[in-house]
Amino acid sequence: MPLILTVPQAQGVISSALGLLQIDYPASRRTLMLGTAIQESGLKAVRQVGGPALGLWQMESATHDSLWTNFLAYRPHFSAPINHFLNYIEPAAELLTTNHVYAAAMAALRYYDSKAVMPANDDVAACAAVWKQYYNTVNGAGTEQEFIDNYTRMVQDSAT
Repeated sequence: MPLILTVPQAQGVISSALGLLQIDYPASRRTLMLGTAIQESGLKAVRQVGGPALGLWQMESATHDSLWTNFLAYRPHFSAPINHFLNYIEPAAELLTTNHVYAAAMAALRYYDSKAVMPANDDVAACAAVWKQYYNTVNGAGTEQEFIDNYTRMVQDSAT
């Protein structure tokens, strides 16, 4: 299956999403966001095979909807720029499959809402630990080592 986005393209999408949200984006947040997309979809799938997750960041509809109901509804400083970006169309979960900036923004907000502490520097292993605890969860099938290996492989491959 071919890549939907290359690593540099994904980095651009992440920068756009974090800029849209006006979230401080140190290197560790960009690494976490890129690593999440790489681990969750390999930058190849916008629909989980045999599962409900959507977009390159593989967010489930229930998580998407919960963010809107329980987080964004009370934070207009985040919801207003997203609604403007979407031209005020209904922010349905299905948009995660077609609008990569929106999908990245929602993934960033999931981390933001979780109160995850960003690693102090651009440490892939520390980002993997944050991903496992707050995105994949202890019951998820992914491992921190897979995150590290997949991130390292794809980023190195993109440099050649």
